[in-house]
Amino acid sequence: MSFNIGLSGLYAANKQLDVTGNNIANVATTGFKSSRAEFEDVYSATRLGSGSKVIGNGVRLANVSQQFTQGDINNTGNVLDMGINGSGFFTMSNNGSVTYTRAGTFKVDNAGYITNTDYTSRLQGYGVDANGKIINGVLTDLKIDTSNLAPKSTSLVTSTINLNSTATPIDDTVAAGKFDPTNTATYTKSFSTPIYDSQGNQHTMDQYMVKTGANTWKVYTLVDGRNADATGSDPKVTAPVASTLSFDATGKLTQVSTPNPLGGAAIISSDLTLKSWVPGTVTDGVWKANGAAANPAGVTISMGKTTQYNADTARSIPTQDGYATGQITNLTIDGTGTLFANFSNNQSKAIGQVALASFTNEQGLQAVGGTSWKETFASGIPGYDAPETGTLGSIASNSLEESNVNLTNELVDLIKGQSNYQANAKTISTQSTIMQTIIQMT
Repeated sequence: MSFNIGLSGLYAANKQLDVTGNNIANVATTGFKSSRAEFEDVYSATRLGSGSKVIGNGVRLANVSQQFTQGDINNTGNVLDMGINGSGFFTMSNNGSVTYTRAGTFKVDNAGYITNTDYTSRLQGYGVDANGKIINGVLTDLKIDTSNLAPKSTSLVTSTINLNSTATPIDDTVAAGKFDPTNTATYTKSFSTPIYDSQGNQHTMDQYMVKTGANTWKVYTLVDGRNADATGSDPKVTAPVASTLSFDATGKLTQVSTPNPLGGAAIISSDLTLKSWVPGTVTDGVWKANGAAANPAGVTISMGKTTQYNADTARSIPTQDGYATGQITNLTIDGTGTLFANFSNNQSKAIGQVALASFTNEQGLQAVGGTSWKETFASGIPGYDAPETGTLGSIASNSLEESNVNLTNELVDLIKGQSNYQANAKTISTQSTIMQTIIQMT
């Protein structure tokens, strides 16, 4: 029996214990992937082959392979903690030196970039254009933009309105029936909607609904108590201009007719549009322009969902697309890795998207410490895409992926490694005893 066989067994058992010990030591390391020692037997061979009676020459370490199985995803409450539920790796860049990791313990440095825990590498992903649209295909350092959200002037107001078909008509051809926003007897119902100018100032748009006959209603639209399409700085409400709503016998809206401010034929459509509204403020009954502007395309008031049925005159909660300026209040990340900045004006805006890397052969990645790997020839080049694309996993925000080490299995392997070490040490001890016997015979 050769001492070399026993020595190779001791070496192999020692490596098995090292691998098992490293797994146990990292049982609480975020994103850690356990390793497995793989061995192969050794045979001495001649030029013409081994023959059929060759005795093995021991064992050797063939490979230490990492097991990229899924670890448990646990909630942490930190929005920048991200766990990958499925396949893929986060991509980190340190001045162009790229590494890959499953550890999603991210921080924000003093410049706003999302980095690893020691602030040396930046998380890679996709940026956004001026409209908040993700720019796919080009990786960049992800950064949290904390600047205010610029205001947006209102361009569209939508709602669902029902006008009671049994309401009593109001004769607006006589003085007593002339529309007056301060006299409730001159209109059937009124609705108010907040709208915004180009500087984010809020204004109140009031719509006054007046039933004038069977299947016919008029609607007066005022902003800040003033005729919305009045021109100049006249502080008084100029003669309000009414649009006429016409319904068919089934109660469905057939058309909206609005007098043409330039004269000529009335404007027929299914909506109302404020074309010449000038934003301003009213102080002590005096209106003054505030220097802001309305949306260049005007304010469209969608009337297409207006009906005239035998039910109370009522309106659903309106929606409008304008808003005031907003300060960032918090950050949310969805399953696709898209980062949304949430603002004080109840708006949200995409500011970037995490990109995940995938490899043809994950086992070919080179571990470089810090729960990170590098690309090698054996791993193949990485493919990048958004989470939940193809076979890539999803992102769990406020969560981290734990180590995939099975502590029970590792402790069993520890006992097996110890037994292997003792058994190989015994072969050396036995060989030594035999050698002593032979020496004593001479």
